[in-house]
Amino acid sequence: MVPVIGVLALQGDVREHVRALEECGARAVAVRRPAELAAVDAMVLPGGESTTMSRLLVTFDLLEPLRARVADGMPTYGSCAGMILLAREVLDGRPDQEQLGGLDVVVRRNAFGRQVDSFETDLDVTGVPGDPVRAVFIRAPWVEKAGDDVEVLATVPDHTVSGAGTGAAAGRPVAVRQGSVLATAFHPELTGDLRIHALFVATLR
Repeated sequence: MVPVIGVLALQGDVREHVRALEECGARAVAVRRPAELAAVDAMVLPGGESTTMSRLLVTFDLLEPLRARVADGMPTYGSCAGMILLAREVLDGRPDQEQLGGLDVVVRRNAFGRQVDSFETDLDVTGVPGDPVRAVFIRAPWVEKAGDDVEVLATVPDHTVSGAGTGAAAGRPVAVRQGSVLATAFHPELTGDLRIHALFVATLR
């Protein structure tokens, strides 16, 4: 049976995630309403602006239903802003920002700096075979603290693709998994490399 994966379609890289999931053999649908959420087997929370997405979850009456599905074990993948939403605690976030939970991690919002500080690097990701994953970081978070049940899948290397040093970011976790929840601080939907999405889809088969 082909899994039906919803992509939260309130803001962010929705089309890119839908395309990647479908290329991995899943059926991907946009989710904006509680009834659409109820019809999917799993969810992807895209990159975007976490505070905006948080407010829109409340506006569209999706916050509590989505929080409940994640707590019940629905497979969920979050990239960048999605990682922030899934964390139990956010540093440098807005006081009114809502969290979905699902990951026992503390993340720092915009940890790498402003948009102009965006960069690319190659990551060795546990569970992803082959060459390193080209990771695109755009106003990305990193994990400050991870609970005992959280598996760290990738950390920032010492240098970017351009050869620049990563400074305080070096060694910070940027891909994690806890049970049925997967999150990355980077944007695999932007590179054409399907291996992160394939890793997530494989958990549904």
